[in-house]
Amino acid sequence: MKNSFLLPVFVFVLVIASVGAKAEGDIVGVAAGSKDHTTLVAAVKAADLVATLQSKGPFTVFAPTNSAFAKLPAGTVDNLLKPENKAILASILTYHVVAGKLDAAAVIAAIKTGKGKAVLTTVNGGKLMASLKGANVILTDEKGGTATVIATDLKATNGVVHVIDTVVMPK
Repeated sequence: MKNSFLLPVFVFVLVIASVGAKAEGDIVGVAAGSKDHTTLVAAVKAADLVATLQSKGPFTVFAPTNSAFAKLPAGTVDNLLKPENKAILASILTYHVVAGKLDAAAVIAAIKTGKGKAVLTTVNGGKLMASLKGANVILTDEKGGTATVIATDLKATNGVVHVIDTVVMPK
């Protein structure tokens, strides 16, 4: 049993090293310190969420990479970054945030306690379902889309960041 838990942790540690994000203060600092999260940082600024994500928290953030945003239909990101779409963008971004600090071990424990599924309530009030597929944590959004957690436990002074490969969307 102990070895079955260590394998996913080992895989996540290897992925963290390859993603290039590192803890630099608060959650915004962690994202800003990663070359793979420039789109996310621009979106957080456009949605006026910097102060919120720099507040005490704690928060758990599922942070989409630049390539995750690139999977969206052409023009979507540019459209969301427009001032008139600030509320929609804020809703999408806060759908990636859970109140409280859930490290990888806590997420996996919640999935096991939930007999294979854990429902996470996001800051925007929506739900994300976490499950395991092999050694990977999978998030399923309210529209049925899925994202894979590709790096975990990037520690911030006000929470933790987990990197995901797809933007999850609220209803």
